[in-house]
This record gives sequence, structure tokens and C-alpha cells, in this order.
Amino acid sequence: MKYMLLIYNRPGFVEELRESERTELFAEVDTIMRELTESGELIGGEALAYPSNTRTVRPHDGVPAVTDGPFLEAKEHLAGYLMVDCENVERATEIAMRWPDARFGAMEVRPLMNQGGTEM
Repeated sequence: MKYMLLIYNRPGFVEELRESERTELFAEVDTIMRELTESGELIGGEALAYPSNTRTVRPHDGVPAVTDGPFLEAKEHLAGYLMVDCENVERATEIAMRWPDARFGAMEVRPLMNQGGTEM
């Protein structure tokens, strides 16, 4: 089963860490990424640019309208994602719990629908 692990954190939190804390945090990420690559569970993932670089498209009077900035005002923002292919949701959750942002922000574990979309 494929899962998207959505990474949420507060903009600027990494810059507020001491250099030794940043080094430790990135080492944790490297370790997890290496393990997921070796196990074949990692499909991909990316960090996202700051919310200030975001454009949101939503209806305004029935017509799509574009606004700058994130979808909602929030202290935390969607900062990136991982795509994993795991045996079950428990394994995907285990991976999310090890990710540093589970301590500093939040992680969301969301299964991907199959092409039939019957999971809705």
C-alpha cells in the first residue's frame, strides 16, 4: 500500500535551532532516508518552499481566483512530503513517528487511493 507522509512545521523553526541541533536533525533524516531506500519502501519526497511563495486557487463568485499565500492562516504549514510503499498503515505510521517533524510540528499519514478511487 502506498502512503503519503505529509510533513508540517512552523516556518523558521530549523533556523532557530543551534547548529549542533540542526546537524543532529539532518542526520536523523539522512538515516531514515537511507533505511527506506535500502528497504525499497521509499518512493520519493521533497521539501516545499516557504508558504510566502504559495499561490492558492479557489472559487470566488463561482470563478477560480488566484491569491498569494497559503490556503489557510496557520502556525504550521505543509513543509514537504514522503511517498512510501509499506506493508500496512502501522508501518507508515512508524516511519512518520521517527521523522523529526513529529517532534517539532506534525506528520500526517494518508493512504493513496488506487486508480479506481473506491477508498473514498
